[in-house]
Amino acid sequence: MRIDKYLSSVNLVKRRTIAQDMVKSGVVFINGVQAKPSKDVKVGDTIEIRYLKGTKRYRVLKIPTTKTIPKSAKDEYVEELS
Repeated sequence: MRIDKYLSSVNLVKRRTIAQDMVKSGVVFINGVQAKPSKDVKVGDTIEIRYLKGTKRYRVLKIPTTKTIPKSAKDEYVEELS
């Protein structure tokens, strides 16, 4: 699954367009490498988002099969590291 799609479907960002803008701006990293919009996310990858107020890191636990998941199921798909 593409990084922008993943960020929106597991509710890390509100909309896919926001995720696309974040990736294009260069604030999203996968396993320490700056992500491109077409980059695929795999189970076990570490996603790092560099916000102005600090950095958030997440580990991919599962890839969703649907467009969106319930917010209550977020912990099954992504684990916040810091």
